[in-house]
Amino acid sequence: MLMLDRGRELVERRSILRLLVVRDLKVRYSSSALGYLWTIIDPLMMSAVYWLVFGFVFKAKDRGLDPYIVFLVIGVLAWQWFNAGVVDTTRALQQEAKLVRSTNLPREIWVLKIVGAKGVEFVLSLPVVGLFMVIQDRPPTWNALWCVPLAIVMQTVLISGIGLALASMAVLVTDLTRVVRILLRVMFYLTPVLYSVHILEKAFDVDGITKIVALNPMAGIIDLYRRAAFPDTQTPWHVVGIGSVVTVVIFFLGASIFRRLEPAVLKEL
Repeated sequence: MLMLDRGRELVERRSILRLLVVRDLKVRYSSSALGYLWTIIDPLMMSAVYWLVFGFVFKAKDRGLDPYIVFLVIGVLAWQWFNAGVVDTTRALQQEAKLVRSTNLPREIWVLKIVGAKGVEFVLSLPVVGLFMVIQDRPPTWNALWCVPLAIVMQTVLISGIGLALASMAVLVTDLTRVVRILLRVMFYLTPVLYSVHILEKAFDVDGITKIVALNPMAGIIDLYRRAAFPDTQTPWHVVGIGSVVTVVIFFLGASIFRRLEPAVLKEL
């Protein structure tokens, strides 16, 4: 009941959440000459590096779907949102400590406004993906009308769940942010960003390898984004299905952890 009450309160305060998201975006880009372009420059540069290394230097075969640069840009941009969202939410309560203590707003709002701001940046980067698709003669398919919105919703829920847990824990565990950064580096290579899921079936002679990969929700989320450009992807649908279930579980677990640790967090702040 407490979780439902807090959720209802967040819905009632959605206009405040919207204002906080806009404030974050304005503050972030007010002193920058290129503005939000910095959001896409980094992932595009990394995509170019990976494309050159894996596409030309090592000439890896069957690493992903063709054209590989489109396959790569979609995965890297989605990962950028996940990585930046998780890292920034670990500091959400500490950065707004005074407001967290002094206002009567639901304290989850300080985490959700970061997730929202990062989500807006990701949505603004989608036209760049579309440009790459057109240049590579791989125009968006009708799948984009439902795959992309579903993936955005799933990723928002996933980052929110992880962020709620980490934001509260980071206040009590000083070195958690450093640990999270290390784990994210490892997770990047365990997530099908640079390669497709079906490659793992060929590389590892293990029954049910895709079901194991599906326990990483980002695998299914990235696959959904890619289905907008590659409707014939060989990734099984159960990767998305299992990832959806895990995403919901993570969200409710994160919300529960946040609620349980809230009194201790307020004392520490």
